[in-house]
Amino acid sequence: MKIIKWLLLGVCGATVLYGLFIVMQLCRLPSVASLADRSMNLTIQVKDWKGKLHPFVVGPQNRWWAASKDIPPEMKWAVVVAEDANFYQHEGIDVQAIKNAIKYDLEKKRFARGASTITQQTAKNLFLSREKTISRKIEEIYLAKRIEQELTKGRILEIYLNIVELGPMVYGVGHGAHYYFDKPASDLTPRECAFLAAMLPGPKKVYNPYRNLDRVLKRSDMLLLLLRQRGVLTEAEYRSALAEVPNISGMQRKVDQSFSGKVKSFLKNIFGGFR
Repeated sequence: MKIIKWLLLGVCGATVLYGLFIVMQLCRLPSVASLADRSMNLTIQVKDWKGKLHPFVVGPQNRWWAASKDIPPEMKWAVVVAEDANFYQHEGIDVQAIKNAIKYDLEKKRFARGASTITQQTAKNLFLSREKTISRKIEEIYLAKRIEQELTKGRILEIYLNIVELGPMVYGVGHGAHYYFDKPASDLTPRECAFLAAMLPGPKKVYNPYRNLDRVLKRSDMLLLLLRQRGVLTEAEYRSALAEVPNISGMQRKVDQSFSGKVKSFLKNIFGGFR
């Protein structure tokens, strides 16, 4: 009995200490109030596909920044239906989604599903690491609640759409629109909006259009259907979008240039060695 008593005391003590640690961590988190200012510029660190960190400006000083008024409603809704269907109903966290994720993770015996809302992803991308720990998740939820208190849904979505990863050092729909379609975000068609949104779960591997274009197009078809069901697209607009073949000349040119550059480098290394 004494052993059990000491074990219980030890568990209680460890729980209290961990709780104090979490509280201290939350107190150290940055303020989110400044994010409400649309003229604000914040420098964060982002990774390229080789894992190297680079400074990235969040705000109008970023040459690819797309203000909310310049982002088509189809782009906003495509991301909402793809990433966070209850975005306009919840207050930062989706309790039911978290319950479903916990059940799924327990079945898989690993962190397989995160259930992060757009607000949580915004908080993580701006202020936190990518490590999958309980303490980091608590920080993410806390910041998400604070962001929802300080910012409008429109502002949260504007920031999120400007920091999502869409390619190798391609962050934000403004850069994505230029990178893949050679046009500003404001000129994106519904099909192109769905195409970009379809890439979000994994632009590096699973939904990388360089490798899996058919998979990206198939998922974009699904998102277009959801936009139709939500009333974002009329039946005629939906049919027109389905019939559209995305003009990925911008992406293809970059592939060609990259291949050409590799060939030139290879030839230079070969013939340079004979000098």
